[in-house]
Amino acid sequence: MWMIGTCVSALIIAWFTHWVYRWKNPKCNGILPPGSLGLPLIGETLQLMVPSYSLDLPPFLKKRIQRYGKTFRTSVAGRAIVVSSNPEFCHFVLLQQGELFESWALDTFAKLFAQESEASINIPNVHKYIRSTVLKHFGMEVLKEKLLPLMEEASRVTIESWLGQESINVKYATGTMAIEFSAKQLLSYDPKQSSEKLGKLFFSFVQGLMSIPLNIPGTTHYKCMKDHKKALSIIREIVKDRLLSLETPYKDYLSRITTDMDKEKFLTEDSIVQIIFTLLYVSFDSLSTTLTLALMFLEENPKALQEITDEHEAIIKQREFSNSSITWEEYKSMPFTLHVIHESLRLGNISPGLFRRTKRDVQWNGYTIPAGWGILIATSAFHLDPEIYKDPTTFNPWRWKDQKSDAMLKNFMPFGWGMKQCAGAEYARVFLATFLHVLVTKYRYIKVKRGEIRRNPILDLGEGLHIKIMEK
Repeated sequence: MWMIGTCVSALIIAWFTHWVYRWKNPKCNGILPPGSLGLPLIGETLQLMVPSYSLDLPPFLKKRIQRYGKTFRTSVAGRAIVVSSNPEFCHFVLLQQGELFESWALDTFAKLFAQESEASINIPNVHKYIRSTVLKHFGMEVLKEKLLPLMEEASRVTIESWLGQESINVKYATGTMAIEFSAKQLLSYDPKQSSEKLGKLFFSFVQGLMSIPLNIPGTTHYKCMKDHKKALSIIREIVKDRLLSLETPYKDYLSRITTDMDKEKFLTEDSIVQIIFTLLYVSFDSLSTTLTLALMFLEENPKALQEITDEHEAIIKQREFSNSSITWEEYKSMPFTLHVIHESLRLGNISPGLFRRTKRDVQWNGYTIPAGWGILIATSAFHLDPEIYKDPTTFNPWRWKDQKSDAMLKNFMPFGWGMKQCAGAEYARVFLATFLHVLVTKYRYIKVKRGEIRRNPILDLGEGLHIKIMEK
């Protein structure tokens, strides 16, 4: 009996040792990029989640870049990933999108945004279709002809509502404005007709995105999933009503894609709900976080605040009627405002980077990346590279006056790059510039309190920026 127990124990130890060895040394038809996959199953997830309390690169990235170079392998939540801050590799990945690489997300994001759905995997033109329809409703021509004055009005109403309040949470308040505005254009959403507010649900949802995925009551992840379900329910109810309606007076994004259901077979009720949800999330988080950072940086830099104020007051002085709505030509005459926006985006690095996945074994620079491995293009490392940006953690909007276009195209990627750039990039810039125009020409603000900035690895503003607004 003792001998049997000894043999069984030896077999278990041998199996476990082999399993650990195979984990640390995965099969590869070549040489893997340098790095480590960490512990079995959890990989280096715990190291990734260690927060850093600055705008600089998280220690996880900085230490590995120093040790292994700008391209290395790791493992997060059981997924083998190659992380790169090499611009040449980044451009290679984006140029080979569809051929060698495909869009991808970590498991939690894939589940929440349905990126593992049959439509996302099997329909090669789904992203092309979504991009095309988004540009038709939020692209440059629509911004010029329709959305610009609506953005100005939304900004005016929002800031007016802050008057008389002792403290405004900028991220929450601007996030509510952004999501209600986007929801109005996407599916004619009226917050007054809903018992649950989309802004509140998305704010709570975003706070739980990078939490430990324990879906049990009381955890941050559980609340995140619950609010995700509520938001989807609101959207689904509107979509169902629209599909049951024989005639619709609406000319929103939802009307367009429901009209296309007959010819675009991937468009089902479920996929439409998910598309709307994803577009709302993108508009909510990027706009609210960037505006919060911009106001924080401007409040801490009186010289920049004065220059952006002078720029917008000069625009008003050139008008025939000072209360006229902002025009496209005026928007294009705000260079310093765009410098402030670009610098806020560069320092904010709201997204940890661009995620892709290899479709087959990929050869690059003497290394082999096996099929099915994840790719993370760490754009934050480009934005904080001291070889590209002097004093990279310093807010310096004037640096953009001397920035050459080639360098910007290669190393500035808050919205992606080239043909794969986010379809809502110009929409975001216009909304940000318009809000700042209304704010600095009619109001002044003081900081009430500011939370501690941290990354783990997504930017977290803690308690956020709280301000008090007053008329000039």
